[in-house]
Amino acid sequence: MAIRLGAIGLGGLGSIELGLYDEMDDVEIAAGADVSAGAREAFAEQYGAPVYEDHAAMLADRDLDAVNIVTPHTLHYEQAMDCFEAGADVFLEKPMVTGIENAAALVDAAAERGRVLQVGYQRHFDPLFRELRRVVSSGRIGEVHAANAYLGQDWIELQRGSWRTDPGLSGGGQLYDSGSHLLDALLWTLDAEPRRVAALVDDRGEAVDVNSALALSLDREVDGGSSGDSVTATVGVVGDGTNGEPDEELVVWGSEGHVRYADDRLTVHEGGATYEGEVTGDRDFETLTRRKLADFVRAVADGTEPAVPGSFGLRVTALTEAAYEAAETGRTVDVAKRLATARGGAVPADD
Repeated sequence: MAIRLGAIGLGGLGSIELGLYDEMDDVEIAAGADVSAGAREAFAEQYGAPVYEDHAAMLADRDLDAVNIVTPHTLHYEQAMDCFEAGADVFLEKPMVTGIENAAALVDAAAERGRVLQVGYQRHFDPLFRELRRVVSSGRIGEVHAANAYLGQDWIELQRGSWRTDPGLSGGGQLYDSGSHLLDALLWTLDAEPRRVAALVDDRGEAVDVNSALALSLDREVDGGSSGDSVTATVGVVGDGTNGEPDEELVVWGSEGHVRYADDRLTVHEGGATYEGEVTGDRDFETLTRRKLADFVRAVADGTEPAVPGSFGLRVTALTEAAYEAAETGRTVDVAKRLATARGGAVPADD
């Protein structure tokens, strides 16, 4: 039996993802919801399925197995929780939610209800980032102790006047938008948890942050958790002035060498030599999007954990919110303590 899929957010990326779901034999696009009349009209014409202005009306009226959510960031929490209450699994585009307490509550709700919660970080399906993660975990570069990452885009020129620059809908600026992918890639490829963060942000006269500079300490478990690496990291996110060409780099430093992602290439430096990373397979946007959606469909069908569960969204949200707090207060924020408090658990002791 096909998975009955509902969609909240039918324009832009939501429309693209629906087109990819529609190619899957085991998915039936059963309903949609969007506040835009134009998006609703296009959805009804394309799929001939019921469409609603209000997602709550859709959930009350239709029996859905899963829901795809592509909406402004601050709406994610309520919409996803409503889907869980209706008995549906959820695919959430990044960032998962805004607010550390919201992130913790959503992950806990999914676990308590036995629901699938997947976050749309497509780099987990990118062969280049998979190879970067493999090199780091293999021990080829020795004990990992430092990392540097940056992302530059003409973000503000493209987004000025959209919901992404309205803090009431976005929760923040470039750090919460494209920067979220960079933070996820850093934490996932290192298999690390954020520990502490200091930060500066610059809104450049806008209503949200455009540039951000983060200094981090991360904790890595290695050898099955018997020992760990402490990693010092920096992150720079720039939202203006790249002359139309996005620019990104991630370098992971170990005691025996380092590995660098830049210019869509992976290079490994070890033992006085440089090697090209073994990256095979397509990496275009459509392919990566199809892979992450197919993984969600598999998890829903099998009742198993997706490749990017809510735990990844939780740690990225916690780091992002802690960075904003650090920038506002001028103090270093203990991310682990903030997260433990949000989850009602024991607060980690100071190192």
